[in-house]
Amino acid sequence: MGKEYNVPASLTVQKALEYSGFQYIRGCGCRGGVCGACGIAYRIPGSYKLRFGLACQTVVEPDMIVFHISFYPANKALYSLDDLKPTAEQLVELYPELMRCVQCNTCTKTCPQDIEVMDYMAAAMRGDIERVAELSLSCIMCGLCAARCPAEIVPYYIGLICRRLYGRYLQRKDPLLGKLIHEIEQDRFDGEIDDLMTRDLEELRGIYQRTQEEKKTQ
Repeated sequence: MGKEYNVPASLTVQKALEYSGFQYIRGCGCRGGVCGACGIAYRIPGSYKLRFGLACQTVVEPDMIVFHISFYPANKALYSLDDLKPTAEQLVELYPELMRCVQCNTCTKTCPQDIEVMDYMAAAMRGDIERVAELSLSCIMCGLCAARCPAEIVPYYIGLICRRLYGRYLQRKDPLLGKLIHEIEQDRFDGEIDDLMTRDLEELRGIYQRTQEEKKTQ
């Protein structure tokens, strides 16, 4: 961010900032590469390449120049899942920019999760909702793909709506899960929950351990 700091070589960018005296609050979440809040762009002197990553995962390099992208102002369509259909036409209606994708692969190269973003964008264009949901499952919504897309598409929002459409309309429903949901709605487990609420911490730990041991023998 325009200032030079000397830090230990083994630190991540996030830890290096704190080592340098910054109280790192904005753009800092889980610290484990899950929340996507700490996106960064950086350059290494002598290299033409603009690189991207997460501050909590990217290890510092000598003379690297770092810029934070803690929030990306992307357009997000508003919708109700009950009013949608799992089709390509529906995706294009909500995100017409989808059809501007030229398959340049910049999004994939940018992704810190190594997700095949370009592949799931191609699947979205042909209406393969299940494939998009499968390929984008590890997306942490950091926004770096959208920041780099020359067609100004927001791939991570397209991946999100496809995962929602898949779960709502296409995913095979587990009959056991449906049975359990029905039993919960019928208050079948209320007595057990009330009983657990009366137990102290050590008793709850004992119940949990016994449950885990029983699972191993099944």
